[in-house]
Amino acid sequence: MPDYFPAFLDLRGRRCLVVGGGLIGERKVRDLVACGAVVTLVSPTLTEGLAALVSEGRLRHRARSFRSGDVRGCALAIAATGVGAVDTLVAEAARRGHALLNVVDRPTQCDFILPSVLRRGELQVAVSTGGRSPALAREIRTRLEPLFAPDYGDVVEQVGEARRQARAKATSAPARLEAGERVARRALTRA
Repeated sequence: MPDYFPAFLDLRGRRCLVVGGGLIGERKVRDLVACGAVVTLVSPTLTEGLAALVSEGRLRHRARSFRSGDVRGCALAIAATGVGAVDTLVAEAARRGHALLNVVDRPTQCDFILPSVLRRGELQVAVSTGGRSPALAREIRTRLEPLFAPDYGDVVEQVGEARRQARAKATSAPARLEAGERVARRALTRA
């Protein structure tokens, strides 16, 4: 039985915290900003990429060490310092504040883990090994990439519109379900 419930979270406009201004923290911040989260980064130091995001006003930066109150009001927190004692403080504060928690490279401390993701526009294919081997998840994702051309996001948009139109013409719940599935089957036979 899997350890994790697979889900995609809508974080648009929701407060999220990342603690750690290194390369891993930068990757997490970029992913959160890209999906519309309101990100606060706590770190006394920043990578050049994070400094650029801060100067562009894409996130809030607290140039200091973590404080337990930093988690207040956050839907999600990521501890990415690589310093066990600091990451544990973040974990404890996140749990007290009822924020979903990810501690990088410590799946046993996490409420959620982050998969390796293949993105083609709105199409996202997530691969996870339940935290057992992130490198294997990345390798599987890499092997999937040739199956989905870079313009596959356009296909998703077209199919989404065709589905909307087909479902609008259906007269019952089963007919709407079948209409959506019919559109998807047609699209895949053409792709």
